[in-house]
Amino acid sequence: MKFSKLQATGNDFILVDARTKEGEWSELARAMCDRHFGVGADGLILVQNSTSADLKMRIFNSDGSEAEVSGNGLRCFAKYAIEKGLIGKTSSREEQNNRSLTIEALSGIRKAKAYMSGNKVNRVEVNMGLPQFQPEQIPVKVKVDIPISSGPILDYPLLIDGKKLTLSLLSMGNPHAVSFSSRPVPDFPLAEIGPKVERHPMFPQRTNLEVARVLSRGKIEARVWERGVGETLACGSGACAIAVAAQLSDYVETQVDIMLEGGTLAISWDRVGEVLLTGPVEEVFTGEWPEGKS
Repeated sequence: MKFSKLQATGNDFILVDARTKEGEWSELARAMCDRHFGVGADGLILVQNSTSADLKMRIFNSDGSEAEVSGNGLRCFAKYAIEKGLIGKTSSREEQNNRSLTIEALSGIRKAKAYMSGNKVNRVEVNMGLPQFQPEQIPVKVKVDIPISSGPILDYPLLIDGKKLTLSLLSMGNPHAVSFSSRPVPDFPLAEIGPKVERHPMFPQRTNLEVARVLSRGKIEARVWERGVGETLACGSGACAIAVAAQLSDYVETQVDIMLEGGTLAISWDRVGEVLLTGPVEEVFTGEWPEGKS
């Protein structure tokens, strides 16, 4: 089985054209994503046919669980689909420089705009949809004795190992808990706190945890503990969640750079419409996976 490995700000994925394939995808994801015995990646992305968009994306985390969406995964998907010729070509010079496609994900239809250099995609902008704030949309089970307004849930208190976190809770098609800190984010014990927040009973579908520090009205440094993966070098939907939570708390302007270990992602949100995510993407290598190996 042929595959390509791509990375977007250090968030790496294995992509497979599965339009004519069937398989035990969760099992395959665990095997291929293993960094010692497999290819090594944060997730496995399948390209499938869609009746409502140009193509369909299914994404499986390295633990085999299926995710609703991934911002960095969508950008890798767009590059792969365009460069492999999986969507129709265009004769317009302007469209050749800026190719667009629609992608069906579990969380809904997402539009991607790819910026071309010759016949290669080097940067992609993804429409990540509307942020959702209601507890049932995230989903999250909040305590009834803690006042919650009908608006976004900001600064929600959670005690983990004697450490009090204040979390902003929202969904970007997948659940996120954002914690703002006044200290440098490398000092945060993410390896210890991350898995306990991810699997806390208040999150029935688990959650992603983002730790962020506002540097200015246009820059935030952050680290991410991804549900089903662990700490990653970057997370697209996590960067969007950070930007949305920061705007709701009036920490930043409508456009902000989220600085992650793997690189910087640009996020734009007008506090009304859909969130836009832009960042670089590149192919790492291609290969073949032995048939029947898991």
